[in-house]
Amino acid sequence: MKMVAWVVMSISVLLLLYLLVMKKAKAGWLVAFGAHLAIAAIGIYVVNYSGWITQVHIPLNPVTIGTVAILGLPGVGLLYALKWFLFS
Repeated sequence: MKMVAWVVMSISVLLLLYLLVMKKAKAGWLVAFGAHLAIAAIGIYVVNYSGWITQVHIPLNPVTIGTVAILGLPGVGLLYALKWFLFS
């Protein structure tokens, strides 16, 4: 099963690189996306360790960082509400 996952991931990465090279995509979108991911991770870290919310800990993983990167600050609220409703 791991081998299948590696093959699918490898093919996906190769196809993505092919599309980027053939379309001559600019690197600006990649920089902006990386900045959004970094800001999202910092936001989750601040919420977790600032003491504002003491009952719930939002884990730092790709899914939560991606959610906050796409939704912004309401994404942190969404993750907090999901964690609170599902696990309390």
